[in-house]
Amino acid sequence: MKNYVLLLAILVSAVSYGQQKNDRSQFGIKAGLNYNSNGELKEILTTGENLIENRGEGKVGFHVGFYGQLDFSNLYLRTELIYTRTTSEYGVNNATADYKTSKIDLPILLGYKIIGPLRVFAGPAFQYTLQNDLDLGNVDIDDVENEISVGLHIGAGVQLGNLGLDVRFERGFNENEANFINTNIADDAPLFALDSRPTQLIFSASFRL
Repeated sequence: MKNYVLLLAILVSAVSYGQQKNDRSQFGIKAGLNYNSNGELKEILTTGENLIENRGEGKVGFHVGFYGQLDFSNLYLRTELIYTRTTSEYGVNNATADYKTSKIDLPILLGYKIIGPLRVFAGPAFQYTLQNDLDLGNVDIDDVENEISVGLHIGAGVQLGNLGLDVRFERGFNENEANFINTNIADDAPLFALDSRPTQLIFSASFRL
């Protein structure tokens, strides 16, 4: 499944790039900062009882990638292929622990040029989780329940010549649980369960090539 997702991302981006000779299309690079928080972290007893429930606090991460865009008068279709690194902080047992994720994002956005350089956009974003880690000492992580997930991007931006600036909000659609295992427990009973679904504010700068 991993190979199919990466192949889809490459194909969509290649199609956008292949349209570059058309006056209606463009291609470029982008990068920026993410302010991200994830869902609840639950500490679980071997009886299945929830011992602790708390929600992560946002921390700053980053993203980098490229995009292709097709223009249709005031409407445009934009696809992006992005590597994203995010961090959320949780309070556990009078201490703090960082939950770090890295993923490949593939937003497919429909935009509308309002007036001059100002535009708005929205659309689904497909994510493939590459790595996730809870910095909590002697704890290992299982894979997330769904390596592939879907969220929503909605935002606004300006295009100033070859330079684009935008801000967007992302929210994952479905809960996507990650289980953490205490390596000192013989039967590998779950110690923590975390909803890895992102909620983030994304600031980006792009440059048209």
